[in-house]
Amino acid sequence: MKFEIRGRNIEITDALREYTTKRLSKLEKYIEDVKEVQVALSVEGDKHKVEVTIPLNGMILRGEEATDDMYSAIDLVEEKLEKQIEKHKTKLYKQHRGVGLKKTFQEQIRLDLDQSDQKIERFKVVRSKRFALKPMDTEEAIMQMNMLGHSFFVFWNPESEQVNVVYRRKDSNYGLIEPEFD
Repeated sequence: MKFEIRGRNIEITDALREYTTKRLSKLEKYIEDVKEVQVALSVEGDKHKVEVTIPLNGMILRGEEATDDMYSAIDLVEEKLEKQIEKHKTKLYKQHRGVGLKKTFQEQIRLDLDQSDQKIERFKVVRSKRFALKPMDTEEAIMQMNMLGHSFFVFWNPESEQVNVVYRRKDSNYGLIEPEFD
C-alpha cells in the first residue's frame, strides 16, 4: 500500500505521516489489492481536516472528517472508511450468503464494463434524462445550477472542449469535475 500524503497549511511531520500510515493500513485486513491511498491533511482556522481517497478497481472509497485535532480526525476518517467497507460487505454477504466474503468483495470491485452494463436490480435507474449541452463557462454553469435548485450541473466547457460537472460541496463552496480519459 503506497501512501500519498499531502498537506495544506500544515507541515507533514514524520510522526503525523507515521500515525496516518499506521491507522489507514488497518484497512488492508478488509480489502486487498490497494495500490495507493491518497490523503490530504489541511488546517483551516481551528479545523483540522482529513480527506482520504482509495481508488479500487471500479470503485472509490472516500472519507472526510474535520475536528479540532488532526489525530482525532485521522481516527474518525479511518473508522468511517471501515464502516463503508463493512456496509458494502454486508450487502455482498446477503447476496452471496457468506461464500468467501473477502473474495466476493474483490470480485464485486473488479466488475468490468460489460458486466456493469447488465441491469442489476439493486442499482435500479428510476429516471433517465437526455438534454442538449449548452456551451458555457464554469461561472455560468454555477448560476444555472443555483437557478434550477440542483446540487450539480452538467455542461459543455468550450475552454477545455469537454463535458464538465459543477457541484455544490458540503462546505457551501463549489467543485468542478473535469474528466480525464486514459
